[in-house]
Amino acid sequence: MSPRRRSPSAAGKRALLAGAAVALLWTACAHAQTAKGPSDGLQKDEMYMEADEVLRDDDVGLTTATGNIEVRYNGRTLRADKLVYNDRTGVIRGYGHIVIINSDGTFEYADEIVLDDEMVAGVALGFSARLQENVKIAAASAAKRNENIEELNKAIYTPCEICAADGTPKRPTWSIAAERVIRDKKRRVVYYRNARFRLFGVSVAYLPLFWHADPAAPRSSGFLVPKASVSDRRGLSYEQPYYWVISPSTDLTISPQINTKIAPFLNAELRKRFYSGDVDIRFGYTHARDFDGKGNELPGTSTDRSYILGRGSFQIDEKWLWGFTAERASDDLIFDKYEVGKVYISRGPYIADDRRLISQIYSIRQDERSYLSVAAMTIQGLRPGSIDPVTGFASGENDRVFPIIGPLVEGHYEPAPKILGGRLRAHTSAVVLSREQSPTDLSQRLPGLDSARISGELDWRRAYISSAGLRLEPFVTARADAYRIQDILTGVGSATRKDNMTRGLATAGVDITYPFFKRTSDATIVLEPIAQIAASPNAKQVVIGRTTTGDPIYLNEDSVAFEFDETTLFRPNKFPGYDLYEDGVRLNVAGRASVMWDDGRRANFLIGRSFRTEENAVFTDRSGLRTKASDWIVAADAQPIRGLSMFARARLDSNSLDVHRLEAGANVYNKYGSGFVRYLTDDFDINGAKRENLDLGGEVYVGKNYGVSFYGNRDLSQDSWVIRDVGVFYRDDCLRVDVIYRREDTIIGRLLPSESVSVRLTLATLGGSFSGR
Repeated sequence: MSPRRRSPSAAGKRALLAGAAVALLWTACAHAQTAKGPSDGLQKDEMYMEADEVLRDDDVGLTTATGNIEVRYNGRTLRADKLVYNDRTGVIRGYGHIVIINSDGTFEYADEIVLDDEMVAGVALGFSARLQENVKIAAASAAKRNENIEELNKAIYTPCEICAADGTPKRPTWSIAAERVIRDKKRRVVYYRNARFRLFGVSVAYLPLFWHADPAAPRSSGFLVPKASVSDRRGLSYEQPYYWVISPSTDLTISPQINTKIAPFLNAELRKRFYSGDVDIRFGYTHARDFDGKGNELPGTSTDRSYILGRGSFQIDEKWLWGFTAERASDDLIFDKYEVGKVYISRGPYIADDRRLISQIYSIRQDERSYLSVAAMTIQGLRPGSIDPVTGFASGENDRVFPIIGPLVEGHYEPAPKILGGRLRAHTSAVVLSREQSPTDLSQRLPGLDSARISGELDWRRAYISSAGLRLEPFVTARADAYRIQDILTGVGSATRKDNMTRGLATAGVDITYPFFKRTSDATIVLEPIAQIAASPNAKQVVIGRTTTGDPIYLNEDSVAFEFDETTLFRPNKFPGYDLYEDGVRLNVAGRASVMWDDGRRANFLIGRSFRTEENAVFTDRSGLRTKASDWIVAADAQPIRGLSMFARARLDSNSLDVHRLEAGANVYNKYGSGFVRYLTDDFDINGAKRENLDLGGEVYVGKNYGVSFYGNRDLSQDSWVIRDVGVFYRDDCLRVDVIYRREDTIIGRLLPSESVSVRLTLATLGGSFSGR
């Protein structure tokens, strides 16, 4: 029979609309429609249907469409061999090769579908779906009981490939099979009955009943993925998070941690959104005695142990915002003992060092031309100190030596019109620091140094470029500081003095560069000599005491940690803060070379140093800047081939060319694996000790699915490993299993060296991992 198309009767039209409704009803995973309209030219709520034949039998009330049926409605397409509508019973039936294509690119399939004319209830037989992230779902039948209840019977779920490259069936690496899956839209919960987790076709776990929040719901209360581990520190540990939606703008995650060797611990996170901002507060609590690295309780009474890690940010208007962070812990090692993650991350504009917590309150105003911030903060140190030879444990930091900072004011303004043909910037800064105890002698409770400073600075710079390519940038900076300093130790017991002072500072100079370009057949070469001449009158440094040899002790609250390298070589004032200032006449010079190949390869090299007319005793010996001729600065980076990148930066002795500081590393990746290596050596770190460290790690693939992983951090100055990992793993398109041996040789407080073997299982789409030690 040749294809025929007939104009439908009124009942036939009703059948066509009902057929189109099938495409809306059977979206098994309830993917939301995209905001973008359909791409077939139809407007919203317009329907298109075609079939080889549409027949109407008025005697029995049946309308039948057969042959190459295609229905398009609101971005979805339904294809089937046959659709039948009974206007007496209101039942719609679809048969044969039923395919639903959703607007998000997902597919649903069925052998047969049945639904009522109100589109409230229905059944699909031989149901399957291919969803986003390559997820596949299949069920013997799928039923929609009413508007709120959907059910899959004898269902299976997997994100793994089920077809081999040649098209033959393939057993999925892992899957979840359940006798029944029920989705309750009203309660926003998905229930599973008699569920089995299968790995390589073998059932490895069985749960008679479990449930989780509906993935299609914006938010829903329910249990989250648990965490489990075994260690010699906490024993068997199980943490079960529960997510509670308190209101449309507030939720709370409660995660009780149950341990067999130590007391339980409660973690929680509260989040709340306001019309102008949001708050996120993490906290934890237990009431227990302290314990060592093996989980043994130490002498003493039980006490409250807790932490808080919070932040908040609120937009006042389009230019102003304010916020806060709250970070505190009752114990220096609480995060290590209970394996609390994501602790030392940025929560506000001011960031503390590693293993230190910062609590701050701030307000910021910013527009195109100006910036102003006002803040106050305190710091808690969690770093271990030196090891006690009697107890064998490391002491913690004394928080009384950290200053209370506040207020801290920073402001910048750049007027729009040019001044004398160049750009002018104005900077303001003010800070008050208050210490409870002096860090000079912790065995005595000496008063801590208190200081207050206010500064104002103008910075002008202009660029000239000649027709030959010579670039000149003259600059001038002028600054005024005022200080009030109290509790300056006199060196006689706890006696102190105070001092007030003002000073004016200025620098004038010029930057000179003259790049040379050369083009080869496949690369661009740039050679660029760089020079900077700067001159400053003798600066009035802030002296707060004298050493035993009579050398001055300078106030230095904001330039303690800085390195002389390629990033600071051309700073007119190499001190990053305000308390110390570089003066005198100096010449900073360097040569820079770059090669950029057309295929993406590149190489850069820089060598330079600084000269001055007189030695500058304000710089420390370790800085490399104290003498008339500074240490040499060398830096290079390259990407010689695809998948390999390298870098190195070094500071070499001005006379002997001995290496005072070197940092180097490389990254590599290809089809056989990936890896990295980092090396650092420093004659004198910030604490005055020699530091030499090697850090390396990577993966090597053995065949298509197996591999070896490794990681190591070695303290070369102590000739010992800090941490080392060696592991093997299996991976495919939807699963990864790692077995890792770890040895930690460091002593962190009472947490002694340890060994562990962990097993980590990561599943595609489910994420997370199960670890055992």
